[in-house]
Amino acid sequence: MHEARSRDAIIRIRDLSVQYERFRALEDVALDVYEGEFVCLLGPSGCGKTTLLNAIAGFVFPSAGTLSVNGKPVRAPGPDRGMVFQEYALFPWFTVEQNVQYGPRLRGVRGEDLRALSRHYLGLVRLSEFAGRYPNQLSGGMRQRVAIARALANHPAILLLDEPFGALDALTREALQDELVTIWEKERRTCVFVTHSLAEAVYLADRVVVMASAPGRIQAVLNNPLPRPRERASAPFFDLYRTIDGVLRTVLTHAEARPSTH
Repeated sequence: MHEARSRDAIIRIRDLSVQYERFRALEDVALDVYEGEFVCLLGPSGCGKTTLLNAIAGFVFPSAGTLSVNGKPVRAPGPDRGMVFQEYALFPWFTVEQNVQYGPRLRGVRGEDLRALSRHYLGLVRLSEFAGRYPNQLSGGMRQRVAIARALANHPAILLLDEPFGALDALTREALQDELVTIWEKERRTCVFVTHSLAEAVYLADRVVVMASAPGRIQAVLNNPLPRPRERASAPFFDLYRTIDGVLRTVLTHAEARPSTH
């Protein structure tokens, strides 16, 4: 399903398949993601959400089809794509500030420029006063905010997030969703966000990509017309939630009746 747009896609995927030996993780995936969009990949376990995200990141490669970023085929990871994982992936021997500075330092940023950059992004995630702490001195939610700041400090055009709030309690998760939206509105990076949570997708996304499994594929792409800031308890929020829930239930029903492709 493609939506006609007046501008070019920053991510363009056509007929993409990914095969792991005898297991087909993705089949015939086609999707455009536009600059500044917030897109959520939603679906049951095993539907290929993370595989698709890893393909965009350059960690896995297509068995068939094409995937390009800014018009260039993706052949490897690159600084134009920042990744935030569920498990934080911080360096435990570095302070918070050193973690945020790691990527820019590799690019040759030094001195006051480096310190100003880390101050900016730690301020953005409201962790300025924790710059000298180590990851094991922070809560899970704080560590994930450091991971987001570290990814943003590399100035990627695209931010890829693989269930970054999945391991957090419900209240912390909602608080970080609010923070991520605030950061996205300030920075306007293109975001592709993997989630199992329907409510999270409705709260965050401009468009929700519903995926199905056996093999992994796109079942539907739904626009989210809700204005921001979004009210989780509002009737329009629940209306969209129910619409997407209906699509997901169809996906799950078909998955139960469909043999796996190996």
